[in-house]
Amino acid sequence: MAKITATAIDHVKAARACLQTTITSSQSITRFLSTESRVDPIRRRLCALSTALRPISADQKTLDSFSSQIDEAIIPAAAILRVFDTVHRLEFSLLSETVDDISAYLTRIRQLEEALSFLSDKYRFAVEWLEDIVDYIKKNSASEHGHTAFMNDLVISIKQAGLDLEYPLDGGLLDAALNRLESKFRSLIKEHSVPLLTTDLQSIACPPLPVDIIQQIVLIMERMMVNDRIDRCVKIYVEVRGNIVNSSLRSLGLDYLNMSNSDFTDVKSIENDIVMWGKHLEFSIKHLFDAEYELCLEIFEKFGSPELGMGCFADIAAQAGILRFLRFGLMVTNCKKDPIKLLKLLDIFVSLNSLRSDFNKLFGGKPCAEIKNVTRELIKKLIDGACEIFYELLNQVELQRSLHPPINGGLPTLIYFMTDYCNILLSNEYEAVLSQVLKINRSWKGEKFQDSILTDAVIQIILALVQNLDTWSKLYEDKTLSYVFLMNAHWYFEKKLRGTKLGELFGQSWLREHEQLKDHYTSKYAKDSWGKLPALLSKEGLELFSGGRAEARGLLKKRLKGFNEKLEEMYRKQSHWVILDKELRTSVRQLAIKTIKPVYISYMQTYGPLVEQDGSSSKYVKYTAKSLEKMLVALFKNNSERSPSFASRHSNGNMV
Repeated sequence: MAKITATAIDHVKAARACLQTTITSSQSITRFLSTESRVDPIRRRLCALSTALRPISADQKTLDSFSSQIDEAIIPAAAILRVFDTVHRLEFSLLSETVDDISAYLTRIRQLEEALSFLSDKYRFAVEWLEDIVDYIKKNSASEHGHTAFMNDLVISIKQAGLDLEYPLDGGLLDAALNRLESKFRSLIKEHSVPLLTTDLQSIACPPLPVDIIQQIVLIMERMMVNDRIDRCVKIYVEVRGNIVNSSLRSLGLDYLNMSNSDFTDVKSIENDIVMWGKHLEFSIKHLFDAEYELCLEIFEKFGSPELGMGCFADIAAQAGILRFLRFGLMVTNCKKDPIKLLKLLDIFVSLNSLRSDFNKLFGGKPCAEIKNVTRELIKKLIDGACEIFYELLNQVELQRSLHPPINGGLPTLIYFMTDYCNILLSNEYEAVLSQVLKINRSWKGEKFQDSILTDAVIQIILALVQNLDTWSKLYEDKTLSYVFLMNAHWYFEKKLRGTKLGELFGQSWLREHEQLKDHYTSKYAKDSWGKLPALLSKEGLELFSGGRAEARGLLKKRLKGFNEKLEEMYRKQSHWVILDKELRTSVRQLAIKTIKPVYISYMQTYGPLVEQDGSSSKYVKYTAKSLEKMLVALFKNNSERSPSFASRHSNGNMV
């Protein structure tokens, strides 16, 4: 082995001293870590490396060069130790002080990030320099082979320690600081978010977050983005703001949104809920979700990621319950078909259509795909369901043509219902929306349509209803009763439709035609019923008492008896008949009186004395002119109410 000079020994001692200084500094870093960090194993390996350097032997020239190599390795190691000192100083402020001054706290986190970045880079360089020293010693045989191998193993071990990710170089300080920052992020949002606890649906603005709070939130999110923790911020934001919106909605009383189809029998039982649904949906969209949308945009645009803001809003809307509103509408579309359901489907469509621009604005982005899909499904079911019920109306009119009309000459419920219902459909409230729905439905099917699609369909329904009148009238065995039925029907079409939407649709000439038909059947009724009675008071055989007084008296008694029996029979029968209109009843009574009374008075004045002196005259002369009129005036007196009739049913058995 070559002789080692004093100078070489001094260099080795200096290198060893420098390494020992490095180890001492590393120990100071260890004290601030809660658990044994990767610095401890590195320190132990450096100590071992220092010991291994002691038996180095080489000539003077080699050792001089070796000293230079050691100096170059020690410089980055010393820099690393200084940065560790900085990390140690940051520990107290990051973990012990409150996070009130967000800007200052974020500055310290950035300093920690920079320190860790430096450590990560320089640690690798320091290890590379140590590797160079060992390689140099090996190449120049400055140490025994066993010592060189030992030093090589130590450097490899130190290098592996730097690559070990189980323990971070800062002992978890950055994670702990970011956790505290997350907690501050949550508290900032929660403390400055206030739900709208109100049952009043007046126009009120949702209180926004203060500008300075928004700025602090954005600063925190920027720091979290740098550290790959933005998803956790978004989750916190959605959770807190979603709960706020949910609390606001709960104050409105939305228990009906929890119902299922099994909780009610038909749409009529939830009419009030549907009305409130429209009001609550409008309030929620315009005053809660819109405010939340604007807040998301404001925060995330400042943050520099509006797309992330849209996704955040979509999650808030879903968590707050927008889908519950839409699914309530779907539940209504699944109810059994009836006329009220058509109106309620149109009401729901109107509510959604009035909010169409709001829905497009709030839920038009990709993150709101589920909300958009459910909304489209609801609109399709509303339109298809409304059209199905509407087009079934004509079918119902035609199906009931073969059913027997009321036995009292009144009108079937179908006439009242269908005319009233069509007037509702043509009202200002429903005409435009139903026409729009019918057109949309036709366009979906690729079918042509006219602007008058609604009125054309209504005209077909009413004309089919009028056609039913002729068929129904022929089902009466009593022709006189059929005249009463037609008289009532044409009176109803003329009188009750005048001044209505249907009356305006069909026009004055159509109404006058029904008025003329009413008069026509009134005349036929009078002629076919009361008009037959005067013929029973025949003068034949009574003139000049041609057959003798006794024979004439017997003939007169027979005719008066026949007249009385027929009069009473007709009265009893017609007392159960219905004439709907008061004026029409009066007119019919006057026709009866005018037809019978003058003839009866004249007849009794001429031939009455033949029986008045007879002891049994009261059996034949039962009426005076006054009592006869009183009797006829009482006709139809207690039968002016609408008559019950057959129900309107679907061909499948369901109510219209």
